[in-house]
Amino acid sequence: MFDTIIASLPPGWRAGAQMVMSIVAWIPAWQHRMLGGVVSPDGAWATAASWLLLLLPALVLVAALWATMLSAYTLPFRSGRVAYIRSMAFAWWDAGRGVALYWAGLVRLGLVVVNLAWALLRYTVVLLGKLVRSAFTAPAAALDWTARRYFKPGVPWVAFVLTLAWSALEGIVFTFTLRPTIYEVLYDLTGAPPSDAFLTPILFLLLFLLIAGSFACIQVLTEAISKRNAKEIIQMLVVEFFVMFFEVVFLYRELIDAITPWIAQQTGDQVQLGLVSTLALASFGWVGVRGMTWFLFGRFGTPAVMAILSRETLSLDEVTVTPAAEDPMRWWRDMLADFKKERTWFRQTTNELVELITLPILQLLAVALNFCLILVTGRGAFDLPFSSLKEAMARLPKPAARERTRVAVKEPLPEV
Repeated sequence: MFDTIIASLPPGWRAGAQMVMSIVAWIPAWQHRMLGGVVSPDGAWATAASWLLLLLPALVLVAALWATMLSAYTLPFRSGRVAYIRSMAFAWWDAGRGVALYWAGLVRLGLVVVNLAWALLRYTVVLLGKLVRSAFTAPAAALDWTARRYFKPGVPWVAFVLTLAWSALEGIVFTFTLRPTIYEVLYDLTGAPPSDAFLTPILFLLLFLLIAGSFACIQVLTEAISKRNAKEIIQMLVVEFFVMFFEVVFLYRELIDAITPWIAQQTGDQVQLGLVSTLALASFGWVGVRGMTWFLFGRFGTPAVMAILSRETLSLDEVTVTPAAEDPMRWWRDMLADFKKERTWFRQTTNELVELITLPILQLLAVALNFCLILVTGRGAFDLPFSSLKEAMARLPKPAARERTRVAVKEPLPEV
């Protein structure tokens, strides 16, 4: 650039122009080498580190060097040369301090970001831990509340669990026993083979309810007998007969059919079970199984099952107070309440992060602007360094036209 300017001058002026421009002629080449090394070093990590740590200080150095060297041309024409040189010297002091504060601000920003990341990670781990603990303890808490809500102290828990377990066991056994028959019925009705994944759970659920209902029928029959209510006794005997008939024909008969080949083998095919003998053995089996389970645990556990289904408590002589339900998600609401209380802290932390990011950059921009204004007007615009972002915004010089506009707006209108 300077060579082109010198070449365009007359030959007699070229030596003098070259001597005059020698003060700043070396800057473009030096600037090109320095910024080239900062902008495009070898490696991605080196490039990122160079752009973050060196780019802005290098640009400020270039601006400061241009302003300082160009000011040499203006010194013969300035009146306050000593004050001007002092302002330029303090500007270089502010430049060095601004670069140091920029690097210190990056270190401080990194420490704050690491601290916040660690706090968020710890908060996340605590939250996940409480979620996992709630997932495991919520069913137990709900069961505990249900037990305290429905049952008074002294409930036969062993009999209650055994009644449900026996109903489930019989349901499983008769599910595999009755599944071929139901499979053939559904195949004849629909013309397509039913899915085992769909048929087996539904059949088990129906059989479980049926077996548990047979225990309930026996319970109602025993209550009617204890009250000596003849009408209800007859009614429940009829119901229990049909319940027994259904279970004998569709469930227990399958068990007798399963042992029929064994009986024929043991008797040399001399004993062949007919309709009456099969139903009789199935009925004996039903009475034996129901009698055994009823007198062992059914008469104690069935009232508890019926109390749950009817949403009633088992009444005892002692009057106890039903405890309040414990909220399994109380920890979540407490955490949200704590989070709302910490909104001010999060807002302050966000403002601090914004200040840590912008303040070092504003320091360097103010240094570069001071060099330019010192070159033109002889004094800088900012008193550095900035202690906070609010102070930097307050020190920002405002254009005179804007000030005049604000003053004109604030002045009251003349009265008419």
